[in-house]
Amino acid sequence: MSAQTTQRQTSRTFRLALLVVLLVLLLGSTAAVAYLAATRPVPAVGLGGEQAALQSERETVMSQAEQFMKRVNTYGPDLLEGDTMPKYRSLVEEVITPKFAADFEKNVPAAEQTVAEAGLARTCEVFSTGVSSIDDDSATALVAGSFTNSYPSSPGSDDRVETDPAPFRVQVDLLKVKGTWLVDDFTPLTGETPQSGLPSGSPSELPSILPSTDPSADPTADPTADPSTGATGSAEPSGGTTP
Repeated sequence: MSAQTTQRQTSRTFRLALLVVLLVLLLGSTAAVAYLAATRPVPAVGLGGEQAALQSERETVMSQAEQFMKRVNTYGPDLLEGDTMPKYRSLVEEVITPKFAADFEKNVPAAEQTVAEAGLARTCEVFSTGVSSIDDDSATALVAGSFTNSYPSSPGSDDRVETDPAPFRVQVDLLKVKGTWLVDDFTPLTGETPQSGLPSGSPSELPSILPSTDPSADPTADPTADPSTGATGSAEPSGGTTP
């Protein structure tokens, strides 16, 4: 066999070996790509992604509605600074629209006066929340729970008397303002009309049972009544009506 023939055979063998190696590499890379495509997390897109985004928005709406009800119905003498409750105002206004905040500021002095003069306190518990409607920039939530009022057993006493929990069921309207869901309105689902700027059953509406400034007086009498006229400034909180 001549040297030229031997060289051609060697060259052919080398090319065949190289082709086999290239085929192996190609098959390996194809398998790797297929594996990565099968195991790589897929972003939430399409219908599934839209549903996930909507659920996230619904949860945010429910959380804000719950926070509003808790904040507007949680207050007492411990929040007083002088005759006002600046921290209470701040906490409520964090979760409401500027328009609603303007009305809130007009009404909240009545609550502060009651706390300062009568020692009234209120706590709130939320049992459930839900969303009845939602779109890109507005939503309506439903909130159910109860609040409990308390007051000193006698003037200057540290002992407090608690009323029975008063249930409430309310509709909360929210708007999306600069990417944040905020409460813009509030309606009780008991057929009663709330006062302007604050929901019915909020601290602007005084409970009908408060501590009497006169120990000999009827404990169920309204201490906000004007002694010269007999007129009263209290109102039964609608949150106490049975939904």
